[in-house]
Amino acid sequence: MVEDPVGMDAVFHALAHGARRTMLRRLAERELTVGELAEPLEMSLAAASKHLQVLERAGLVRRTITGRRHVCRLEPAPLATASAWLNFYQPHWADRLDAL
Repeated sequence: MVEDPVGMDAVFHALAHGARRTMLRRLAERELTVGELAEPLEMSLAAASKHLQVLERAGLVRRTITGRRHVCRLEPAPLATASAWLNFYQPHWADRLDAL
């Protein structure tokens, strides 16, 4: 099963907030600056940066700093681990659904 429960906790914590899920969805399309990530979420740059820190600690986002420009990109490996953990339980859910 999953070898790193602490890392999994960080990933699921990061995914627990809608703004962070929106950021990840947008980063799946292309790299974005912190400002670009914050813009459609109607939040300050400071708030967006705090959300990004949660994503970075979970290993889901990598930030590159060039001068004053902070560019973020998706790191999908932790999502694959979370998916594998969830997929372990999929047969149980299917059996319960079939029992209905």
